[in-house]
Amino acid sequence: MQTELSKKLGVEHAIFGFTPFPAVAAAISRAGGFGVLGAVRYTAPDDLKRDLDWIEAHVDGRPYGLDVVMPAKKVEGVSEADVEAMIPEGHRQFVQDTLAKYGVPELAEGEASGWRITGWMEQVARSQLDVAFDYPIRLLANALGSPPADVVERAHERDVLVAALAGSARHAVKHKERGIDIVVAQGYEAGGHTGEIASMVLTPEVVEAVDPLPVLAAGGIGSGQQVAAAFTLGAQGVWLGSIWLTTTEADLHSPALTRKLLAAGSGDTVRSRALTGKPARQLRTEWTDAWDDTNGPGTLPMPLQGLLVADAVSRIQKYEVAPLLGTPVGQIVGRMNSERSVRAVFDDLTRGFERAVDRINRIAGRSGE
Repeated sequence: MQTELSKKLGVEHAIFGFTPFPAVAAAISRAGGFGVLGAVRYTAPDDLKRDLDWIEAHVDGRPYGLDVVMPAKKVEGVSEADVEAMIPEGHRQFVQDTLAKYGVPELAEGEASGWRITGWMEQVARSQLDVAFDYPIRLLANALGSPPADVVERAHERDVLVAALAGSARHAVKHKERGIDIVVAQGYEAGGHTGEIASMVLTPEVVEAVDPLPVLAAGGIGSGQQVAAAFTLGAQGVWLGSIWLTTTEADLHSPALTRKLLAAGSGDTVRSRALTGKPARQLRTEWTDAWDDTNGPGTLPMPLQGLLVADAVSRIQKYEVAPLLGTPVGQIVGRMNSERSVRAVFDDLTRGFERAVDRINRIAGRSGE
């Protein structure tokens, strides 16, 4: 599964795997793909340094990258406390009432929330980059549009390629104009923040719009046949995220959540603002239903919503309150019905890709050539 881009990066397969788990990122690279570590949860630079040290020790010299979340436009002088002060009291009460309805226990006295969406704040993302650029990362991806121009310049000075996610051809063209090297066309089916255009439509639109930049197809991809389809649509690789959540290397810290993922079908996700304030595909739960109910207060814009629900999400996850327990995940969750190693996922992708190519060759009358 090689393309011009995978050869440029020195990887066997043009499969880019996004994950918040260092062990998964390293396993993806060892399996011949390109592991990309999500940095949004690292609010302390030392924590990111620790995990990048671990990846360096376990990646067997293979290339890997980092995914950050930072806005293209800089906002000066705004702290997390300033933002938290903007949250209406009515929304805080709604959170408490919902948690009380389901009997969610409080965190222990002095226990800090383990789930904070603060990586969106520019100063946090920049501190992550200060750490990451001391490592031999080959790719910097940004999940919130094009990164600031000076960040792109810093990356290019270090021979690091820059990728940005796009949910429309219009967004993709803006990335190209701002010097981005790779565009990730993220379709409606994808987990996490995503737009409204399905992958089958979006991928060729983006390929045409940004030619000759390489495009990675994302959203609903979890089989080798789909990888082959993405290549046929003009992509030079695929960007996979959800499929790794049920791998044996993943560390969800929640057997109950793993069971929910394994049991879910492709129709059991919802695109909701409940988690961060921006539309993000995730498991549908009674928590997302509560926020999407027209009788409720409605969600707040990003980043207010993420800060509002941070402690609540930590409590739900820690105590594994099943009706409320969820996670960002794409529609490919319907194929995630067993726990497998990253290597086993790659083996399945490879076999499926070969079958798809053989099928196309037979249709084209090239069998046996």
